[in-house]
Amino acid sequence: MHSNQLIHRWKDAAETVIIGGGCVGVSLAYHLAKAGQKDVVLLEKSELTAGSTWHAAGLTTYYHPGINLKKVHYHSIKLYESLEAETGQAVGFHQPGSIRIASTPVRVDELKYQMARTHWHPTPQWLITPEKIKELFPLLNMDKVLAGLYNPGDGHIDPYSLTMALAAGARMYGAQIYNPALVSGLTPTSDGKWDVQTPHGTIRANRIVNATGFWAREVGQQIGFDHPTIPVHHQYVVTATVPEVKALKAELPVIRDLEGSYYLRQERDGLLFGPYEKEEKMVLQDSWVRDGVPPGFGKELFESDLDRIMHHVEMAMEMVPVLKNADIINIVSGPITYTPDLLPMVGPHQGARNYWTAIGFGYGVIHAGGIGKFLSDWIVTGEPPYDLIECDPNRYGKWTTVPYLCAKARESYGFNNVVGYPKEERFAGRPTNRTSGVYELLKGKASMGFHAGWEQPHWFYKPGDNAGYKPSFRRTNWFGPVGRECKLVMEKVGVVDLTPFGKFMVKGKDSHKLLDRLFANTMPKVGLTNISHMLTPTGRVYAEVTITQLTPGEFLLITGSGSELHDLRWMEEEVAEGAYDVDISNVTEDIGVLGVAGPKARDVLQKLTQEDMSDASFKFLHCKPIQLGGINLRAIRISYTGELGWELYIPHKDMAAVYQAIMAAGEDEGIDNFGTYAMSSLRLEKGFRGWGAEMNCDTNPLEAGLDYFIKLNKHADFIGKAALQEIKAKGLKRKLSYITMETDDVDPEGNETIWLNGKVVGNTTSGAYSYTTQQSLAFAYLPVELCSVGQKVEVEMLGRKYPAMVVQEPLVLTEPTRTRLQKKSKA
Repeated sequence: MHSNQLIHRWKDAAETVIIGGGCVGVSLAYHLAKAGQKDVVLLEKSELTAGSTWHAAGLTTYYHPGINLKKVHYHSIKLYESLEAETGQAVGFHQPGSIRIASTPVRVDELKYQMARTHWHPTPQWLITPEKIKELFPLLNMDKVLAGLYNPGDGHIDPYSLTMALAAGARMYGAQIYNPALVSGLTPTSDGKWDVQTPHGTIRANRIVNATGFWAREVGQQIGFDHPTIPVHHQYVVTATVPEVKALKAELPVIRDLEGSYYLRQERDGLLFGPYEKEEKMVLQDSWVRDGVPPGFGKELFESDLDRIMHHVEMAMEMVPVLKNADIINIVSGPITYTPDLLPMVGPHQGARNYWTAIGFGYGVIHAGGIGKFLSDWIVTGEPPYDLIECDPNRYGKWTTVPYLCAKARESYGFNNVVGYPKEERFAGRPTNRTSGVYELLKGKASMGFHAGWEQPHWFYKPGDNAGYKPSFRRTNWFGPVGRECKLVMEKVGVVDLTPFGKFMVKGKDSHKLLDRLFANTMPKVGLTNISHMLTPTGRVYAEVTITQLTPGEFLLITGSGSELHDLRWMEEEVAEGAYDVDISNVTEDIGVLGVAGPKARDVLQKLTQEDMSDASFKFLHCKPIQLGGINLRAIRISYTGELGWELYIPHKDMAAVYQAIMAAGEDEGIDNFGTYAMSSLRLEKGFRGWGAEMNCDTNPLEAGLDYFIKLNKHADFIGKAALQEIKAKGLKRKLSYITMETDDVDPEGNETIWLNGKVVGNTTSGAYSYTTQQSLAFAYLPVELCSVGQKVEVEMLGRKYPAMVVQEPLVLTEPTRTRLQKKSKA
């Protein structure tokens, strides 16, 4: 469409303006228009598919190691199967299936681990034998092949044709696609809309979506964001006709040789294969991060470099010997966008109203269909259709610097086919500038985990321990030490660094009214703390937050590390919508947090303060400003271990001094450090639910067993109240259950499939070994009729089904409950 035609049909107002005409942006336009949204406009600065779409290898797969990303892949494939019939446009979709090849025993474990996480999804996926692999891919050298993961329905699609079909569908349902239409400026209006400036005029949009691929940073910079996206050079090689391929009756399935780190598929009568080089060999286009994308770049490619991928070429020739004699006719080297963790940034962005992103796609073709639907549903209904917090753009923050981005993108590209262990840690770019006040004191003593930029101890080393990060699908080097830390907290006293919590101060004349609207619990009185949940309009759990009223109308809110900006954005959105007179400040980096827990916790803290720490004076869920070792801080009597404990909220600069004073004061009591792995085991024994596992945007609080925290009779009309009343009236279909299991050297961790009589009946949400009761333990969703205590089921782990049983929760009573029962029996 030429610019002169543009003027003729130019719209000066739109419901949604999508910037970027790659497959992701066009898919969103298609889905929004199809959902009935009027006035959907897509602006493309040159032509559709210019960027990373046109040169993509076009692979499509049902497989994803994540949980809800499987849904994205599933929705994409189902859409692509029907798109041609719907739009009349051919899409060049081939579905010969795909096989991931395991050629080492640990890879076989990985495939079994993934099967246990997939059986409770509709994803078609099977573990297959070498014989079956040979039958499906007769050209394979079987010397090293031990097993395969087979996804029928996988394959590849022509990215150009796919985008054109989506564009035809979008227009058919009433969306406008304008090109060439460069966005030259983005200006927010006072009522939360946007003025989108282009050479053809300005459009007033209710919301804007950045779907600009490797231009994402530049568009973000127009409104003050430095999105952590970076282009990497990805190469694939295309061969001329291979006689052995031409002679085949059916198209070969796509193979992914995990050890060789490449994919290979049939391309006409030849082969196409694409490797992922190691960190030290791969190339980042980091000059684009510094200086911007060269003007006019769009359908260009980079200089190819066969030497860089020669190691992978040789491995592919060994696995598929017919490659040795094949002529290379093309080497494509083009930019693909990466984020630090290789997942895209999808959803509304904190810090600017009605600004959404759909950027950072390393696999845009397989994600386009599903993400278009996910975002469209969210835009139309006001809440995500399912939980996808791992793709939340707000998982990054000011700590995500350019050096961090570059180090992580290198690592992620090189790690494309590494073994995906449970509890995986990746060390590039760490530590960031987010370190707690005790990090320097602890870093040499512990195995650290990464949480939203922070380093947090997972477990601590003692002389004689097998130290370091040693990932495994089975029990590994931390199993014994974590048991030691659990015993410490149950019998003596331990200290844990909880600084990564997200922390907000809410104050102002409407603070109480705002929080009553946002949260399903009643607000705590001054000096008290409670646990509250933010729900979505359909009654699902958007967040779990600990709320303390410090002074009248001044509240301290604490959320999980990964939810900091996710939760802040939701609250800020309500403030803007309802025009509340409040001030919300993010104090996450100003305040350090130490947890002190165990039966001797009171004795240790009492040595350092004049405040009476006795049970009568400092009750459970009470908060007081106290002086500890001469330093002013806030203490809340609460502990995620379920033992006697306090959380201490300390000015960041004083944190090391407070920590050292506590450790010195507790010497006689046998004080020591503990980490988050011990805390997880202890919280499970106590039956504490965790956000992101037992509850999230896929679950309602009633099925999660959170009834105690949900005040349906409170006066305020909290978000989700009406939906919950309806859910309650209809009755639940499934409930969270508490199960123990008989295992050997493997423990549940969540997302395992649960079986009964050969049928899938549910899934675990989190799990651990209970050191106090010496057995494996998990939370699990089961149909209501299978939730009775004593019900036997099986939990799938690493290819085996382990016997499990529903038990009464909790396995270990919490300290406040034990104290209450002791008082009762004395009375």
